[in-house]
Amino acid sequence: MINKFLSACLALFCICVHAHAQNPLQFPPLLTGTVFNLNIQTGTQSFYTGTNTPTYGINGALMAPTIMVNKGDSITLNVHNGLNVQTTMHWHGMHVAAKNDGGPHQMIMPGSTWSPTFTVRNNAGTFWYHPHGAGQTDPHVSKGLDGFILVKDSAEATLNIPRTYGVDDIPLNIQSKSFDILQQIAIATQTDTALFVNGIIHPYFDAPAQVIRLRLLNGSSMRTYQFGFSNGQTFYQIATDGGMLDTAVTLNRLRLAPGERAEILVNFSGMQGQQIHLKSYASELPIGIYGASSVGFGQDTIPDYATNFLNGIDFDILQIHIAAPTSNPITTIITTLLPLNNWNTSSANVHRQIDLDTIRNLPFDTPNLAEGPFGINQKTFDMDSINAIVYLNDVEIWTLKNHTLVAHPFHIHDVQFNVIERSGMPPPANERGWKDVVLVMPNDSVKFITKFTDFADNNTPYMYHCHLLHHEDDGMMGSFLVMDTAASVGIHEQNLPQKVSVYPNPTTNYWTIKSENNFKYTSWKLYNSIGQCIESTPCNQLNSMPKKLGNTAFPNGIYFLQLESDQDAQTIKLIKQ
Repeated sequence: MINKFLSACLALFCICVHAHAQNPLQFPPLLTGTVFNLNIQTGTQSFYTGTNTPTYGINGALMAPTIMVNKGDSITLNVHNGLNVQTTMHWHGMHVAAKNDGGPHQMIMPGSTWSPTFTVRNNAGTFWYHPHGAGQTDPHVSKGLDGFILVKDSAEATLNIPRTYGVDDIPLNIQSKSFDILQQIAIATQTDTALFVNGIIHPYFDAPAQVIRLRLLNGSSMRTYQFGFSNGQTFYQIATDGGMLDTAVTLNRLRLAPGERAEILVNFSGMQGQQIHLKSYASELPIGIYGASSVGFGQDTIPDYATNFLNGIDFDILQIHIAAPTSNPITTIITTLLPLNNWNTSSANVHRQIDLDTIRNLPFDTPNLAEGPFGINQKTFDMDSINAIVYLNDVEIWTLKNHTLVAHPFHIHDVQFNVIERSGMPPPANERGWKDVVLVMPNDSVKFITKFTDFADNNTPYMYHCHLLHHEDDGMMGSFLVMDTAASVGIHEQNLPQKVSVYPNPTTNYWTIKSENNFKYTSWKLYNSIGQCIESTPCNQLNSMPKKLGNTAFPNGIYFLQLESDQDAQTIKLIKQ
C-alpha cells in the first residue's frame, strides 16, 4: 500500500517537473513489402533522469515498427524471440487462420522463430500486434511489445483523405503505465499515472495547418480515454476497429477502451501558429469505466483506485503545435466514405449468450464485483479446454451480459462484427461499423452479429476475452473452434427426401425420433461436434431405435445423428440447448 502511494507520488512529481519539458513525438519506423523480420529483444530506457528502466522492443529497445500491407498480398512475418522467456505475437483484428493467429497456442520459445504466412483479407484499416501468451500479455505489452498494422486497399485509395505517414497520417498509440518505487515498469497496480504516446512521455507534435488523419489506438492495459481537443475542435470519425465507416460521424468526444481503434479527421486549416492539446476528458466517463471517478461501490471497489490522480479528471495527452501546411494540403473534410454491407440479422442461425461475471474459487470466497476474480460463463481460461464450437459460414448473434461493477472491453479473434444493440437500443452512429472490441458497461448488455468465414480448424482454437490485460491474464478468456462439419465428422447434413424426422429440435432433455413411410435403417450413430461417436447401436429395423433419445447427460451444443441402411445413409443435425 505504501509503495503504491509512493509510486503515485513519484509519477506525479515527474509529470509536474517535466510539464514544460516536452519531447518531440516519434513515429514508429515504417515497414513495407511482403516479408517482415520482427526481432523481439530487450532494452533500456531513461524515462526518469538517472534511471535505466528495462524494456522490451521489436527491432529496437522499445515498442515496435509499423507494418503496412495491401489487401490481397501474401505476407510472411518472421518473429524471432530474443528474450529469455517464451512469448507470442497476435495480429489483433486480422482475419487469419487459427494456426497463424498468435494466441496462447502459438507459443514462441526463447531463441526460436515463428513464421506465419497468410493472405491479407482485411479491408483497409488500423490494426495492431502484441503478445498474447497465457498469463503474460500485460507484462509483455507494458514493457513495450506492440505496434501498428496498417492495411491499404483499392477502395480506400479512391477517397480524398490524408495518407502520408508521419506528416498528415498520424499513428497515435496511447498508453498509461505504472512504475514502482524503483522506477521500473509495474503491472497489476492502479498507479498507471505515466502517459505515453508512441512510447514518448510528454510528447508534442508539429501538425500542418490542413486536414490531418489521426489513427487512435488505445494500447493501455486498463485505462479508457475520452478523447477531445482543448479548444473544443470538432472532428470526424471515418473508421472503426475493422475499417471505414460509410459516412463520417461528426464528434467532439470519442471514447476508446483498451484494444479499440478509430481513425479521425481534424481540420487545422487557417490555424497556423496556434497550440492545442489532445486531451482525455475523463471527468465525463460514466462510473464503472476504468479511468472514471469511481468503479463499484461499498465493499466492491478496486483497492487503491482513489489514489490514482488521473481517475476522473481531464488531462493532456498530446501537445499539438500547428505549423505551415504542406505543399499539397487537403483542406476539406470528406463525408461520404465506403459502403458497410453489414451482416443482416435475419440471416443469423445461431444465438449465444456470453456472461461476464465473477468467479468463486472456493465455497467461502466472496468475489469483488469491481476487482474480481473474473471469468466468462462462470469459467476461467484453461489451455486444454474448448469453451465454444462454431461452424464455418454460420452467422451468429452474441449477447454479452456484464454482471460485474466494472466495464469490460470484449474482444473476439478471427472476425469483425457489427454491434446491433447497446442496452437494448441501436448503437451510436460511430459504433455501427466493423468492430472487434466493444465496451460492455456494468450490469448492461451488448449484442453483435458476425459470420465465421474462410477458416476452419478442428484442433486449433481462437480466443475471446476481456481486453483489460490484467483481467485477461487472470483468466477472463475463453476459446472457440471454428469447424467445418463435412471435414471434421466426415459427414454433412444432407438435403435428401425426409425418411426420419426428429423433434423437438432444439431441445433440452430428449429427441423424439420418427420413421417416415416405414423406412428402415440397419444402424445409427450419434456424433458430437468434434466428430466423436458418443452412442452407437446396430439394429435390424428402424422400430428397434429408441422412440426417444435422451440427452440430459450431454453438454449443450450441436450433434449429428447418422442413420444407415443397406442402400442409403442420412445425417440429421440435432441441437441440445
